[in-house]
Amino acid sequence: MKIAVMTDTNSGISISEGRKQNIFVLPMPVIIDGKTYLEEIDLTHEMLYQALHEGKEISSSQPAPGQLTKYWNKLLQNGFDEIVYIPMTSGLSGSCATAKALASDYEGKIQVVDNHRISITLLDSVYDAKYLADKGMNAVQIKERLEANTNQNDIYITLHRLDRIVKSGRITAAGAAIATVLNIKPILKIQGGKLDAFAKGRGMKKCEELMISAVRRDLSEKYANIPQEHISIGTAGTFEEKSAEKAWIQKVKSAFPGYQVTYKPLSCSIACHIGVNTQGIAVGYIER
Repeated sequence: MKIAVMTDTNSGISISEGRKQNIFVLPMPVIIDGKTYLEEIDLTHEMLYQALHEGKEISSSQPAPGQLTKYWNKLLQNGFDEIVYIPMTSGLSGSCATAKALASDYEGKIQVVDNHRISITLLDSVYDAKYLADKGMNAVQIKERLEANTNQNDIYITLHRLDRIVKSGRITAAGAAIATVLNIKPILKIQGGKLDAFAKGRGMKKCEELMISAVRRDLSEKYANIPQEHISIGTAGTFEEKSAEKAWIQKVKSAFPGYQVTYKPLSCSIACHIGVNTQGIAVGYIER
């Protein structure tokens, strides 16, 4: 069977990268001062970062149902028998539930995967799906294989600034002001599709050490029985300076010799919630 693998830009896979790898990527909407933009179509990271600095009202949104079904219909009309669609985790967005409801009208031809991943861990799932499709699995088999490892991924993120999280209501303005004066930065963890507080550190250097230590602990405990070739370590961020981006990547590579360490900028639909100069690290199981 001819299987199409599809995701959205939350995965960190660009539309152009997707074309090269025969992966289909849906641009995610971001709303700035009431106007909707599509990532990579009419919104770049630089445009978003400028809007964040200017304090504009910014939010993310699900893909329009019509946009999604139009894309599915086009793939099915162009010779694909089935589609494996992997959106961001249902724990952080309603887009997965919406996609599942829409897919119910396609008589099993579209399988929506919810293995509780986002960003660089979602990227790994997409490439795993392509790998499994190329090995001859059908859409149902791919979905079952990916969802069997739902909790085998962990992400740690340090926020550089607290203004975006204040707007979300997760911290008071007074609390943020105190934390800013003391140079205290929160570290958040995403696991099982849920975002929660993990730790806090004074200064970014300390937070980097805490995040790296957390991944080392995960490798020695949670992932102890998984062969190294099936472990992915990814870095991500919303860096404005290339030098800071390169320094973080190199620090992680030095901390985990022998592992393949990748980097992807966080998508605009994620960056609009966490602000600029955020950085993170992830560890997870991969098939390929």
